[in-house]
Formats: sequence, C-alpha cells, structure tokens
Amino acid sequence: MERVWITGASSGIGQACAERYAADGAALVLTSSSAERLAPVAQRCRELGAAQVAVLPYDFSDPSGIEALTERAWEVLGGLDTALLNAGISQRTTVEDTSDEMIRKIMEVNYFSPVNIARALLPHLLGQGGGHIAVTTSIAGRFGFPLRCGYSSSKFAMYGFFETLQAEYYDRGIRVTIVCPGRVRTNISRYALDKGGVPHGKMDAGQAGGLSPEAAARKIVRAVRKGRREVLVGRGELVMTFIKRFFPGLCARLARRIKPM
Repeated sequence: MERVWITGASSGIGQACAERYAADGAALVLTSSSAERLAPVAQRCRELGAAQVAVLPYDFSDPSGIEALTERAWEVLGGLDTALLNAGISQRTTVEDTSDEMIRKIMEVNYFSPVNIARALLPHLLGQGGGHIAVTTSIAGRFGFPLRCGYSSSKFAMYGFFETLQAEYYDRGIRVTIVCPGRVRTNISRYALDKGGVPHGKMDAGQAGGLSPEAAARKIVRAVRKGRREVLVGRGELVMTFIKRFFPGLCARLARRIKPM
C-alpha cells in the first residue's frame, strides 16, 4: 500500500493526482490552505477506494508551522513513500507592478515551503531506507515569461534545490521527480496575484485550452512510480523547453511575443 502526501490537493493537478492514487488503493494525506475545499476531495478519494484519507489544511505562506505539519503528515500514516509537493501560487503583474511583498509571498509558497518540507522529511526517509519526493515546477521555470517575474523565479529556484537533493542522496534511496507542467486547466490563474495583490479572478484563455487535470495526473503518477527524474506535462507549448535548450536566442524572441493571459 502506497502512502502518499499531496499538497495543493483541493483542486487541479493536486486533486486529480489524489483521485488517481485513491483509485489504486493508496493511503493519502491531503493538504491545502482550505479545509472546506479539501473536504469534498477527501470524500471523493474515499469513494474511489483510498485505504485511508487524512486532511491536514495549512497556509503555506506561513513558514512557522512547516516542520510540525511535516511531522504530522508522517505520523498519521505511519510513514510516507511519496510526497507530491504541488501547492503553488502565480501572478499576473509586470516587474513594475510587482511589490516586494508579492515576490516574498510567491517565494514562500512556491519555493521555501517545498524546500523546508523536503528538509524535514529527509531524516525520516533516510531512516526507512529511501522514499520519493515529487515537486511541481512549471515551464516558466525553464525560461522567463511575461507577467511572471516572481513566479518564474520561484520555479527556477526549485530546479536548483531539488536537482541538488537528488544528486546528494540518490545513492541512499532518495528519488526526486520534477513535474514541469505547461498549460493545464486548473484554477491557478483565478487565484494568481494581480496588481495590488488581489486575485486575478479568471482563467486565462491559453490555460482554458490546456491539458485536463485528469490527463496530467495520469502522466505524473506514472512518472513518479517509474522514478523518472523529470516529466513534462502539457501540449504543444512544451516545445518551448526544447527551443530554449537548443536555440536560446529564438526562445527569448518567442517569449517576448507570448500572450501571457
């Protein structure tokens, strides 16, 4: 029986992955900032056949309780095999309109929270002989993207930390999968921070035409189980990651022309 902790589990990719694991009989810990939005997801997972479902709501913009949350997630299932660290927040502001407060909040949720969870989990995982940490980044962590200065920064930073984590601890049984989505039909644009820090409040047109969360979850869960180092999730927009690798100048020109909403 797999024991899986999923953050950002109340909607989108996190919810779809939770349901995918539940259908396979996994035991789950589900976390997001809203206990109210987690409740129906937990119930759906039970109906799908999850061996156990625990709900641990937490606001990842507050770093003070991360260690205690991680300890509780470990204890409630008697250990963890996989942690899918998916919680995140985006933005829709230019550099000029992005406040210091906004950048710090984005970094706290997107970068520091998964980093600190991983650091708190590591001794436990090493003690049981290994385990798997999967983290959700973005193609915006591969190249700069308009209206995403803080978001892209947080996703770039995740690559540095988690690739290092795997390099250091691979021989001790620690596996890392970096999940790199393009456009997936989730609510991330609705909750993205707009000018003044208010929610953007609508789904971007490009995102509305993106991959379904269910299709994304199938690919993500399969990649994690196979121990893949990285998995790209999306449609035609993923070609930009290959353009960046082989033709960085062309990528920069194309990025300037992308409609960011």
